[in-house]
Amino acid sequence: MALSINETAMPAVQEMIDRRDELGIAVTVQENGATCIDCGVHVSGSYQAGALFVEICLAGLATTAISMGRVGDVPVPFLHLTVSHPALACLGSQKAGWVLRVGDYSAMASGPARALAMKPKETYRRIDYLDRSTTGILALEAGTLPGVEVTDFIAEKCGIDPEDLTVLVAPTASLVGSVQISGRVITATLHKLEEKGYDIRRISHAAGRSPIAPVKRTDIEAMGVTNDCNIYYGSVILTANGYDPVFETLPSQTSPDYGRPFGRVLRDAGYDFLKMDSLLAFSPAEVTINDSESGKVHRFGSLNPDVLLESFGIR
Repeated sequence: MALSINETAMPAVQEMIDRRDELGIAVTVQENGATCIDCGVHVSGSYQAGALFVEICLAGLATTAISMGRVGDVPVPFLHLTVSHPALACLGSQKAGWVLRVGDYSAMASGPARALAMKPKETYRRIDYLDRSTTGILALEAGTLPGVEVTDFIAEKCGIDPEDLTVLVAPTASLVGSVQISGRVITATLHKLEEKGYDIRRISHAAGRSPIAPVKRTDIEAMGVTNDCNIYYGSVILTANGYDPVFETLPSQTSPDYGRPFGRVLRDAGYDFLKMDSLLAFSPAEVTINDSESGKVHRFGSLNPDVLLESFGIR
């Protein structure tokens, strides 16, 4: 594929930089020349910063919009998404496929620079993609900003100069963190399909919607409530080249851990992910499949406002 996902993401990065003050973010250039965009560590961020964060993670191959909706009778902001080139945008870019550890610093890394570092190689083999861009953009889910040693490490793994690297950072417990996790509802679904051996290249178009979680005090609390937005109220529509029975397994209600807030599931498992359904966090509430071969439409799953409002702390 001729597209460079690092290049297609750059206009949204530049918009973030140009609008930094109104977006409530901070931009610094490190001693090695790397650009670091703080979206929630030492700043408040904003809904629009979150929407741009999502678009960058999806390599500029997505549109986003935020509007008000309701969960039950409670007004809640929702993130709406459309994605082109879903295999590339979602698995090749937005998927959090790089567990970054440098000294004492750790973060979940996503974004188009993963393609330069081939993290993980198997994903790029499956989607048959290679990016030779000389610039790289990486998004970190972390509570602290990376130092020079971290950006040096990232640049080396990506095969680029540090001054050609841009890193975005947002904690889970931040407004941008809440928006960006709702923005993963499609990617989570495609990852689940990938894990089940489905050829994601058969998905030609994707759209989704998910509520945006309230900001919590800690990353652990935020992990629970943000995942619940997708698990219990996330909607995904996929256009697929042919029907496959695997689609029936996608909704969260097929999980043995369904029915409890994610934070409680995690707590009951002693915070040991091996003791819970590993695919629950990658399961939307409902999935609609448009089979482009037959023209038929299939719907699986349903929304569950009760568990989501319980997760929000609204009784």
